[in-house]
Amino acid sequence: MKTDKLSVFGSGALIGTLGGLIGLGGAEFRLPLLIGPFGFAVLEAVIVNKAISLIVVASALPFRMGTVPLNELAAHWSIIVNLLAGSLLGAWFGAGWAIKLKTESFYKVIAVLLAAIALLLVFGHNPANASLPPLSGALQVAAGVFAGFGIGVVASLLGVAGGELLIPTLVLLFGADIKLAGSLSLAVSLPTMLTGFTRYSTDRSFAVLGQNRDFLLMMAAGSLFGAFLGGQLLGMVPETILLPLLALILLLSAIKVWRHG
Repeated sequence: MKTDKLSVFGSGALIGTLGGLIGLGGAEFRLPLLIGPFGFAVLEAVIVNKAISLIVVASALPFRMGTVPLNELAAHWSIIVNLLAGSLLGAWFGAGWAIKLKTESFYKVIAVLLAAIALLLVFGHNPANASLPPLSGALQVAAGVFAGFGIGVVASLLGVAGGELLIPTLVLLFGADIKLAGSLSLAVSLPTMLTGFTRYSTDRSFAVLGQNRDFLLMMAAGSLFGAFLGGQLLGMVPETILLPLLALILLLSAIKVWRHG
């Protein structure tokens, strides 16, 4: 794909900034751009999005160690394992489903998921501070596995880290405070994404990464820069304005992806 490197970096930076403003990686906004202006086929776009998301997540986890130290993260290993028990299976299943889906159907699935995430941004993002978990014992474990499975499926289908789903789950189901939830989310996302990535590697569309290596690296660099910039600007734009605006962008993207199919 022959694309101006500056425009690729700039697009990645813009997406990373949008995501950074709400504490996410921005992959939900990147996918419609890969499908639309950059012209990737739907499955190839998801794989490219997954690869860039992996780079962003792998880079973000060490940066958060100053906020949430490794020993504090390790102290909550049971939550990580609980969610991974479902998300790893969900990621493998979701990627396998994506490979088998007809192109037209895949566009429709992505459009519906983008619309659902737009609603989640408005009604479920940045939930209230941690409180007592509503469930405990075996019921909490079962709910964690079930939630993890769904998150793994969505993460594979969109090529995202799944933070927009993981963070509310960690806060509402496990009672984690929002800062801890952000780091736990990354700890769950990384192996989940690697599982989906491994499943995608068995399909011939995976060759898109080698064919577009420069594009991938430039977009990833822009996304990392944007995520950093968005993190610095975090809180400067009121969420009452920002979240509906970002949700509107996702809804418009969902409509375009639906029509694209």
